[in-house]
Amino acid sequence: MKVLIVGSGGREHAIAASVAKSARVDKIYCAPGNAGIGQIAECVPIGAMEFDKMVAFAKEKEIDLTIIGMDDPLVGGIVDVFEAAGLRVFGPRKNAAILEGSKAFSKDLMKKYNIPTAAYETFDDADKALGYLETADFPIVLKADGLALGKGVLICNTLEEAKAGVKSIMLDKQFGTAGNRMVIEEFMTGREVSVLSYVDGKTIKTMTSAQDHKRAKDGDEGLNTGGMGTFSPSPFYTKEVDEFCRQRIYQATVDAMAAEGREFKGIIFFGLMLTPKGPRVLEYNARFGDPEAQVVLPRMKNDIIEVLEACIDGTLDTIDLQFEDNAAVCVVLASDGYPVKYEKGLEIRGLEKFEGKEGYYCFHAGTKLDENGKFVTNGGRVLGVTAKGADLKEARANAYAATAWIDFDNKYMRNDIGKAIYEA
Repeated sequence: MKVLIVGSGGREHAIAASVAKSARVDKIYCAPGNAGIGQIAECVPIGAMEFDKMVAFAKEKEIDLTIIGMDDPLVGGIVDVFEAAGLRVFGPRKNAAILEGSKAFSKDLMKKYNIPTAAYETFDDADKALGYLETADFPIVLKADGLALGKGVLICNTLEEAKAGVKSIMLDKQFGTAGNRMVIEEFMTGREVSVLSYVDGKTIKTMTSAQDHKRAKDGDEGLNTGGMGTFSPSPFYTKEVDEFCRQRIYQATVDAMAAEGREFKGIIFFGLMLTPKGPRVLEYNARFGDPEAQVVLPRMKNDIIEVLEACIDGTLDTIDLQFEDNAAVCVVLASDGYPVKYEKGLEIRGLEKFEGKEGYYCFHAGTKLDENGKFVTNGGRVLGVTAKGADLKEARANAYAATAWIDFDNKYMRNDIGKAIYEA
């Protein structure tokens, strides 16, 4: 069969690598893709938001299945457009992707259906938000309502910081129209855990747990990024936590969306905070996480095509979802200065060292081929270096050893990805 993947980052490279392992697939396309994805798929110069061009391409090439990797096209309604054209596509429709597209919607949904989350208020007027802050407890969390590339969340320790945050989000539009509305919620403490899941509208099957590192610098200092590294499984995601989440969060969310007339088929990413009072939902995403996909998918035993098609067909209950009994760690190699300002076009050396290395992966995020056919940097997050191991400590040692195989000017990474596992 022929498969089209929509997106251009490390997540899409991880998806493409999984799709390439399926015996049912003989041709993979990716739009727009990147240089690394281009090693296993044919990249097509169509932007992720160019729906009409994407549909025309899928029809021309007789694509059997399109997998939407990115959040923007999902929230924009690409699945609806593909379905209207009679094309088979994996991902939630627009009215379900709002679960990620609007933080206000997701918070209201959780409140209505008693799904555990932080207390919050929603504002579309900056003055009212500022007035609310005068009586709030600190620290406090400000969230732009819409999509903001994983950066639209501010943790404010003082009233002054919070007022500056409201100005930045709602008045200065630091995150564009995503800041037209804002959620202000209580600050929760505890361990963060990510759990990705497959959903077919009624059945939910969770994947192995993971934990992301969002801050740019060691020790969780610096600005929020799209993710500087991750590990899987999380030692903090215990059997007791899993049982609580299954009872109170996972199926409850799927049922809530169905009850609202927003049947969800695709991936629900649960961002959880393990608080002293029990697990709480931090956020939902409506697609694979990035870089979480880079540690979760390499550990999945199933043929990904069979799982995705079961989600589309409503037969997920027949799938025995299985993961390897091991661990994986991903360290993101970024361009120094990310997420603010960084150079592009720097030659990447050493990629060939991953060839034939079992259990080692180098997922491309911000890369391209220059006019001489050399791999060069083309974004802030450049590569995701992932390695497996028998346990988390071995996987971490393997991943950091593998980061030394790669070199480019301005190469930057955190040195403490997965350090928390030593405290488990």
